[in-house]
Amino acid sequence: MGQRAVLEVIALGVEDAVAAQAGGADRLELVTDMAADGLTPTVAAFAEIRAAVDIPLRVMLRLADGFAAGDVDRVVRVARELRGAGADQFVLGFLDAEGGVDLRAVERVVGVLDGCPWTFHRALDHAVDRDAVRKQLDGLPGLDTYLTAGSPVGVDDGLATLLAEAARCGEPGYEQRLLVGGGLRLDHVPGLRAAGVDAFHIGGAARPEGWGRPVSAGAVEGWREALDAG
Repeated sequence: MGQRAVLEVIALGVEDAVAAQAGGADRLELVTDMAADGLTPTVAAFAEIRAAVDIPLRVMLRLADGFAAGDVDRVVRVARELRGAGADQFVLGFLDAEGGVDLRAVERVVGVLDGCPWTFHRALDHAVDRDAVRKQLDGLPGLDTYLTAGSPVGVDDGLATLLAEAARCGEPGYEQRLLVGGGLRLDHVPGLRAAGVDAFHIGGAARPEGWGRPVSAGAVEGWREALDAG
């Protein structure tokens, strides 16, 4: 079936990264502190992981739990430091107090990324108007992906939304790749693949023993095989 689907795996450190690559991951999302749903790793952690694997790394730009940008100056500073250390792909997304996209914060951060590719993450699932977010972000340099479950609570609840958005692929605001993640299970994959979704994001699913244990290369391999079969 068409081109190989992208499999992105959350990595918290070198052990995760090496196992994910061994299992067949195409790309890693680098974060720390999953208790806060994933925050920006240190520059040192990025450098360690970059030296350990050779697949693309998307680095989270998020300094606190929630979807507010917080101290934008600090986010910009951290983004610059990561760029200086060689990071060339990113993940970000900020909402304002009303649940709309914080366009000023997003534009300021994107302005220091030198056109690097980036994902707008699951802040989309917490926005009051998903379509409006996409229209407002359309045309920002480097934006090539939306990470979404279709719902704040996960793919089970968001499946209809995901299928509807996949069907709009190519429309203004919908040219970016749909990267599905957030409570994603293997049984969701066939229907999503049939709808044209070609990118999948896993975190807990790569860790059968829970977040306290590292990524399992075998679990990632199971996902790789399912996506390649799909």
